Amino acid sequence: MAFAVTIDAARWRDHQDAVCDAVRRAAQAPLVPVIKGNGYGLGQRLLADEAIRLAADTVAVGTVFEVADVAEYGTFDIIVLEPFEPRDAYAADEWWRLGQQLHAGRVIRTIASKEALLSLAAGHGSVRVVLEAQTSMHRFGMDEAELLRILGDPRVREALARGRILVEGLALHLPLAQPADEDDPRRVALGTAKVREVVRWAGLWAAETDVWSGHNSPECRVWVSHLDDAELASVTSSVPDVVLRARVGTRLWLDRSTLRAAGTVLAVHPLPAGTHVGYRQRTGPKDGTLVVVSGGTSHGIGLTAPTPASSVRQRVVTAGTGALDAAGRALSPFTWQGRQRWFAEPPHQHVSMIWLPAGVMVPAVGDRLTAEVRYTTSRFDAVLGVD
Repeated sequence: MAFAVTIDAARWRDHQDAVCDAVRRAAQAPLVPVIKGNGYGLGQRLLADEAIRLAADTVAVGTVFEVADVAEYGTFDIIVLEPFEPRDAYAADEWWRLGQQLHAGRVIRTIASKEALLSLAAGHGSVRVVLEAQTSMHRFGMDEAELLRILGDPRVREALARGRILVEGLALHLPLAQPADEDDPRRVALGTAKVREVVRWAGLWAAETDVWSGHNSPECRVWVSHLDDAELASVTSSVPDVVLRARVGTRLWLDRSTLRAAGTVLAVHPLPAGTHVGYRQRTGPKDGTLVVVSGGTSHGIGLTAPTPASSVRQRVVTAGTGALDAAGRALSPFTWQGRQRWFAEPPHQHVSMIWLPAGVMVPAVGDRLTAEVRYTTSRFDAVLGVD
């Protein structure tokens, strides 16, 4: 049984090249491929290979636990997006193990607190970091006062002077939506709210790094996420002395027109009306056909994220879906004959059971049923179509 994704490799790579070219033109610097988590459903190894093809000098991973798997595939630098936190004992142990590896010097830690930076300042060796600002996401990071205060701390300044800490720039993780609280105090309409937020932080960072001297001074570089090309270009023109590095994941890897997820039909059972099926012994449509297809919860089938429900339409859809779920009916992600088909019951660990109504052409064992999936929560048995 196989739940697989097939990639149209030529078109997929053309898309990657186009995104890289567009970001380079807008930001005046190469993008940073993000290959975190499950590798956007395609696997970190494949994406690391693609990053090499794209001549990336730096990639980003989600956590310290992902570094080892990615480091062996290339010579690029690796930014860890989840902030280093010495009070997280399990992660701290992994950071210690990482420090013993040959690739340790290629790894850049994200620092989001005073405590984390001071712990590194008191350590030995040399550690590369980016300092994360607290943006309108309000997830991690230091506000302006905290950032300036920690850079002025004598312990940090000594560590910088001695090369124990190498600051590779400022990191800004932005929301997907425009920041609702980002005002334009000068009323000059400097681009979008995201642009205003990044320009404000970039200006502060440029002013701060400008007063430093010496070969270990913080880099005048800002690492950003979730800006479109027009916003990148606007930031670049507003703060031309700042090197802007855009971290890009979903846009780079998930051109859905080049990807096709599908499960294999494993069994087909035409059944008379009233037949009870599955773990929960439910009945299906009159004279329906029960189809067993590869793809279950272990592959991410049936796993959904909460909806933001920010519009009336989204609320109506959410309410309707909830009512169907409560009634024991749920649409599967599998499509046959141009229509999405109903689950017979919740998906099993490796397979799903779906109903086809009377009058629909019945698939044969071995046929493939396409599936509309969320790639960041999908785990495929095989990734096909690439070298």
